[in-house]
This record gives sequence, structure tokens and C-alpha cells, in this order.
Amino acid sequence: MILSLKKTELLKYILYQVYNLFPDNNKYNDAKIQSSMDETLDRVEYCFSKINNKYFYNNKNVVFNHLHGDQYSMFLYFLSNTLYRKEFNPTLCNKLFLLNKTLFAIDAYYEVTLPDIFLFVHPLGTVLGRAEYSDYMIVYQRCNVGSNHDIYPTLGAHLSLYPGSSILGKCKVGNNVKIAANALLIDRDIEDNNLYIGTPKEFHVSEKKEFHSIWKI
Repeated sequence: MILSLKKTELLKYILYQVYNLFPDNNKYNDAKIQSSMDETLDRVEYCFSKINNKYFYNNKNVVFNHLHGDQYSMFLYFLSNTLYRKEFNPTLCNKLFLLNKTLFAIDAYYEVTLPDIFLFVHPLGTVLGRAEYSDYMIVYQRCNVGSNHDIYPTLGAHLSLYPGSSILGKCKVGNNVKIAANALLIDRDIEDNNLYIGTPKEFHVSEKKEFHSIWKI
């Protein structure tokens, strides 16, 4: 994988952001974080290798640029989630979550298990709650996945959430489903290979078998 910063420099860069955003005098041991950094970058490389975009994969190598907003936002989620899974300092996990929220206005909490393969596309205002996610998920801006009466959705593979779309509550969404821009799906199931448009009061479902071209399948 081609990195815009060396691993040690990337870690210093992240911690510099954390220390400046949260000046509480708490310092973290670089060596203890390094193993999580290595695992995180392995997860990033695997995820990015499935994305059919020259900024993520140049036909020869996976590319990670810390100044590419979508990439860095995805990386911050992976890092905070990896640290959480390794039971590292929860305060740092929270700070990384809030750093991601501050920089990119996305709420992707480190305790939420996002899939191994996903893509954020300028996801400003997006909130990803405690649903059951699957691989090949693409999420645009102002999307919302959340609960209704404390029940969360179950989402199939190859889900595309277009700008302003929401999935809430007791929903079982099949594979290769597209939720149109500004659509609201709540407490309703959608079968495989469908496009959902509208709201609970007025909606339309049509068959769409084509997969999103962003994925390398």
C-alpha cells in the first residue's frame, strides 16, 4: 500500500491532532498504539482494494492519502474501532471518534461494527447507528441509519445509501438495494435487487439488478 505519510509519521500526525483538539494533558504511548495502527492499515488496505477508483486503487497498489477526506474519515473509524476491539484506552477511542466528527461531520461510533468493505463519499451529516451491516456498503452525505423504538435495521450486501436517505427501525434490507436520495425507509423490508424511492406514506419500489460500478467484484 502506498502511504502519503510513513506509519510513524502518520501516528504522530493523528496524536498531534488529538492533543490539540483535546488539550487535557493526557498522553498516549506510541509503541502501545503501533500494533493497532498496523492492524488498522491492514483493514484499510483490504477495504480500499475493493474500491474501483483511482484515488483508492491505481491498478497496481492501494493508495491511502491522509489529505483525502473520505479516506481519512474511513481510516479514523477503522483506527478507533480497532483500538476498541483490542480494549485500548476508551478515552482515546472517544477522542478519535470526536476528531472524525469534528473534521468530517460524520457520526460513526467506534462501538458500531461497520463492514470490512465500505465507502464514505463526502459523508457530511451522516449518522450510522447500531445496525447489522454487510460488505460493499456505500454511504453519501446526510444519510441516517438508526432505530425506531430501540429496534435497528438489518442490512444486506451492496447497499447504496444516496444523499439524504434514511433507514430506521425494524427493516430487513436485502442484497443490492439502493435507497434513493432523500428517501425514508422505516419499519419495512426490501427484497434483493431493488431501488426504493419515497417515504412511508408514498413510495415506489422498482427492480434494479445492476451493482454499483464503484466496486471491484
